[in-house]
Amino acid sequence: MKLEGNTILITGGATGIGFALAERLVKLGNRVIVCGRREDKLDEARRKVPELHTYVCDVGSESDRIELAERVRHDFPELNVLINNAGIQQRINLQKAQGSWSYYKQEIAINVEAPIHLTMLLLPHLVERGVGAVVNVTSGLAFTPMAAAPVYSATKAAFHSFTVSLRHQLAATKIEVIEIVPPAVNTDLGGAGVHTFGVPLEEFADGVFRGLEQGLPEIGYGSSEKAMRMSREEIDAAAQMLARVPF
Repeated sequence: MKLEGNTILITGGATGIGFALAERLVKLGNRVIVCGRREDKLDEARRKVPELHTYVCDVGSESDRIELAERVRHDFPELNVLINNAGIQQRINLQKAQGSWSYYKQEIAINVEAPIHLTMLLLPHLVERGVGAVVNVTSGLAFTPMAAAPVYSATKAAFHSFTVSLRHQLAATKIEVIEIVPPAVNTDLGGAGVHTFGVPLEEFADGVFRGLEQGLPEIGYGSSEKAMRMSREEIDAAAQMLARVPF
């Protein structure tokens, strides 16, 4: 993926990993559009990086995704890169889950349904543009699940599988399919303070851009880079260790 001269849509781009990518991509001379659910966070992102274009959008909503795709194609017909970054993480004790299904299914809608649907909506446009990329942000937990986040781990495993299939389907085109596989990163994913033990965000983002510069189709960092290449025995051992994380 070339790192300059693109027009890029990043979901969940107002905070965390999405914003770190957006900030760097703007500095490299790209036109960057970010969307998010909270207008105040989008406004804050634009104050930090005035060049950003922002849309309020709940990617967990089918109608919002359809509207977003239509608006972006209309306002930015040169769009050639989609970064599916939006995601949420919930710690769930399945034996004590008492909330309504509408609460739990948000994780599935945002982490799996949204990026698959948005990719389907925008892919014909990207292919017509000729050269571009779909960049999917999954997780190290796609490879070594954490019992405390069972739905999140499952959604990221599904999203990883989708990414591999998409790469094969687009092999005859000039649309690259890139998977970014974060380890635990110090962001507010899952709630403020949950991931303070994680890799510093700036350090992780720098690592991602080194992978992009090298043209890697799969980009991990630290523990997630190891997770992508683990044997079954190593996966089982890692999952056993992660099972100690409280929920």
